[in-house]
Amino acid sequence: MNKAIYLSLVLGAANAAWAADAPKNAAASAAPARSAAPKAWSAYQPVNDVAPPAVQQKSWVRKPIDAFVLSALEAKGLKPSKDADRATFIRRATLDAWGLLPTPEEIQAFVQDKSPNAYEKLVDRLLASHRFGERQARRWLDLARYADSTGFQQDRTRHNNWRYRDYVIDAFNADKPFNRFIQEQIAGDELWPDNQTARIATGFLAGYPDNYNSRDLVQRKYQIETDLTDMVGEVFLSSTIGCARCHNHKADRVSQKEYFQLQAFFANTAFNEKTPLAKGSETAYDKEYQQALATYQEATKDIRAQQKAILDTVREAGRKYHNERYLTDSREAIFKPQSEWTALDRWVNWRKDAVASESDIAGYLEDTTKPGFPAYNPDNIEKYKEYKRLSAELKKFDKLKPTRVLGQYTTALELSAKEVPPTHVRFGGIHERPLEAVEPGIPALWGGKVQLDIKPTATSSGRRTALANWLSSDSNPLTARVYANRVWAQYFDKGIIETVQDFGRAGAKPTHPELLDHLASQFVQNGWSIKKLHREILLSSTYRQASDERADVLKADPYNKLLAVYPRKRLDAEVIRDSLLYASGLLVDKVGGPSVLPPIVKGSAGLGNSVDFAGDTTWAVSENKEDWYRRSLYVFSRRSFPYPVTSNFDLPNPNAPHHKRDVTTTPLQALTLFNSEVVFDWSQALAGRVVNEAGANETAQLNRLYQILFARPANKQELATLKSFLAEQQIAIRQRAANGKFEVAVPSGIKTNAQFDPVKSAAFVDLVHTVANSNDFAYRF
Repeated sequence: MNKAIYLSLVLGAANAAWAADAPKNAAASAAPARSAAPKAWSAYQPVNDVAPPAVQQKSWVRKPIDAFVLSALEAKGLKPSKDADRATFIRRATLDAWGLLPTPEEIQAFVQDKSPNAYEKLVDRLLASHRFGERQARRWLDLARYADSTGFQQDRTRHNNWRYRDYVIDAFNADKPFNRFIQEQIAGDELWPDNQTARIATGFLAGYPDNYNSRDLVQRKYQIETDLTDMVGEVFLSSTIGCARCHNHKADRVSQKEYFQLQAFFANTAFNEKTPLAKGSETAYDKEYQQALATYQEATKDIRAQQKAILDTVREAGRKYHNERYLTDSREAIFKPQSEWTALDRWVNWRKDAVASESDIAGYLEDTTKPGFPAYNPDNIEKYKEYKRLSAELKKFDKLKPTRVLGQYTTALELSAKEVPPTHVRFGGIHERPLEAVEPGIPALWGGKVQLDIKPTATSSGRRTALANWLSSDSNPLTARVYANRVWAQYFDKGIIETVQDFGRAGAKPTHPELLDHLASQFVQNGWSIKKLHREILLSSTYRQASDERADVLKADPYNKLLAVYPRKRLDAEVIRDSLLYASGLLVDKVGGPSVLPPIVKGSAGLGNSVDFAGDTTWAVSENKEDWYRRSLYVFSRRSFPYPVTSNFDLPNPNAPHHKRDVTTTPLQALTLFNSEVVFDWSQALAGRVVNEAGANETAQLNRLYQILFARPANKQELATLKSFLAEQQIAIRQRAANGKFEVAVPSGIKTNAQFDPVKSAAFVDLVHTVANSNDFAYRF
């Protein structure tokens, strides 16, 4: 391992240590852009369709974007950087658009393509691939606080959330207009009640962290509505609206009353996590589940019937006891006759029934066997013993029991179209201290004096429809700006407004306000086409620039706000894992389906490959080994236990909208990749791929490895260093063998064993593993 560390230190300046770019990144983070915008510009004013400015270096302008960037550079006396070479460009663009590396064949084809539209063909190919939708979905799911579990103490599995994830992938791949994308996620159930896809889209709202064991259902309703209000303000409007829940906003002109007027749009919203799929819409996964469930139920029907008969003897008392455990205001609604229910009572009882389970009754039966329990009953002791015996018998059939619950989806809904629970301003944001009641409304700062047209339907109040229509309106001053800024930040590391989550007074000022307005206006004029927005950026001269450091830029624009140099960026956690899998030839390129559970890093927190959680949750490694090599987008996301292989690389926090990936540099990142047996297995597969494709020639192997990982051959100095490492590593391996410790890892998947030297092969695996841990791999340039 010492040799491996040595090699990573000497491979070259760009290949140096994990922290190579850390000082610059830290400096850039410490000094957000705050000064370039004219005072007259405001994110809350109508978007202007700004004409590109006149520039001197007209030949550099490939897209209108470039004129805005170049104008600012020329005003500062700077020139843009030269174009990146084609190999660097295709690696950059493929990583940005797909989250994967290009193949050597794709690189060669692009480099050798002399046609005048070579770049256009490349970008169109990237945008047409399903991998574009997967990459964009991951970015959107960060905002949607997506996870496959509820969080809190029990962190229960949400079996249906993957359908929302797949909806997002499909929407980006189909280039669904962004305004329709908004409408479906905010009010799909209201606008298109008979459209299952639109109803699944409301999973955007339903992804909130949830405590099924909450004893105060009125407070839980308030907490859910708070989550929805804050999320909509942050995701679509880049507003820190949550600051106004307890008091008037300290920076922006948003009052506490206006906060609760916004919250009132969600006052009547509930969620059904067990909505049956429409007949004929079942996937192969659903059909497989139904078959497995039928087999299990048939095999266990007698046992389950006997258990039910036992629980039925205490069911009424058990349910009453369980309901009495709720707090006062919840109990008032629960024990009130249904004919007297208010709209709030209806919501409370819906929620109570949604979280109730058979385990509540089983728990009550057990409690009644304990002396000192208020409902202690010695007659139940034998019943509980028999119930436990039957449970042990039932467990013997676990191999037949489906590990996931399918055939359903999660959707928002409203419990009544006529009556809506009231929304009150809350003193200090405390739900027990309601003040005046308020009706739905938009903060004046965002929309002026907007008059919303709220029209109830047969099944809903129409409130979320009105909100969705305003959010997606062509005239909304914020929505298009916010999304265009997010897309810009994907490609240039920082947004035109660096604080992508805050367009308010406490946020950064735009570096190129006219450019932001141009992007936003064109976005709307192009039918809210997401792919057209990406295409415009990818084909610009600004995006095509080289990332080489320049002394004149460091002096004149030390934080590169004006983009005279293309900004380097470390790859996201998922891109690092996926690109390693892709390079090794192991990646299973399959779109959609239930989330998968690949093996956990051995030794991670002493947990091994199976982790038990409270409640009904577990990390049971997928039996189908293909699932082990799916893209990280499909890896099960448990709020309390992020997947260890990627957890050290700044994964998003799924408990709230995550607007921009952090980039930290820690020893754990290098140690994760160096020491993970899972990652080492991928290195063995990559080594095998290189041998298969390059043959036995050592120089050819090293160049092929660099072409796969870095989109270029190794230079003369690197070749010398690599060959020296191989020679010295072979000596070290032979010395260990002489001491009776001949355990080596050799390339996997080699098609021929002719002239196979295990020592040389093991040294090559160590080299591959080390090169894959270098900065040249972990960054895009």
